[in-house]
Amino acid sequence: MPKVKIVGVEKLQKKLRRNATMEDVKKVVRHNGAEMQAKAQRNAPIDTGHLRRSVGLEMRDNGLTAESEATAEYAGYVEYGTRYMKAQPYMRPAFEEQKDKFRNDMKKLTR
Repeated sequence: MPKVKIVGVEKLQKKLRRNATMEDVKKVVRHNGAEMQAKAQRNAPIDTGHLRRSVGLEMRDNGLTAESEATAEYAGYVEYGTRYMKAQPYMRPAFEEQKDKFRNDMKKLTR
């Protein structure tokens, strides 16, 4: 699965401390993580429904990281395809759709 690295966290944390509480940040992270999970579940192709049900959300780093992942053993094959089947992306589109909303929500906290 693709990994996302955020650069500049220290500067962001300093600005947030002045304008918002860390609880506000955790709420934004949790909310956007849940929305991304729901979008990935909606995007997942349905055969038996196992892939859709396997898309979960885990909160880490004391609530500052939301990680959505499909745990079905064939999840990567569906996302990226194989030489025998065409890719049916469901996680990447959910991430691409959610990232701008997350940025905007974080910007609102730093104003």
